[in-house]
Amino acid sequence: MRLPWIKIVATLLVIWAVAGGAIYWAHSAKPTPESVMRYLDEHSVANASAKDREETVEKVAKQLNQLSYQERREGRVNKKVDGFFRTLPADDQTRFLDLTLPTGFKQMMESLNKMTREKRKQFVDKALADMKKHEGEDSPDGQRDLDANGQKIIDQGFKSFYSDASAETKMDVAPLIEQLQRNLQGLR
Repeated sequence: MRLPWIKIVATLLVIWAVAGGAIYWAHSAKPTPESVMRYLDEHSVANASAKDREETVEKVAKQLNQLSYQERREGRVNKKVDGFFRTLPADDQTRFLDLTLPTGFKQMMESLNKMTREKRKQFVDKALADMKKHEGEDSPDGQRDLDANGQKIIDQGFKSFYSDASAETKMDVAPLIEQLQRNLQGLR
């Protein structure tokens, strides 16, 4: 009589243990901002072969694309990724942008669409103030012309804006787009 109950309880415990392990593994497999930064620290591309750089670029892009918009915006991650990006040769930079820009801009447009009008206005006002402050200035590296990657970023941003932003978001963000165009005219 006791034996069937013991088997049932043991089976349930095994099932729960397997399910718990699977859930734990799934949570630990999803990248976090900290795991992306750790990966960047552990995989320098400065003296890496082309094959190793390609693998690292693919892995970092995949991890970044799995982060939420808020996680991607974390300053610590952005600074690490910027440093990583600057160490890449031009062709690897282009590949990295091809892999990360569409997802990043799509997430940004979704975030803007979800904001209340008031929040979006605050975002636009802050961005406008920053852009006006830097209107007519050289880029941070002293470059006056847009390179191919800079143009790629702008093109993807506009593409995402026009295809993914709601009509209300487009109206609210229009002053920002106008200021961006003025700033870009100064770089050309």
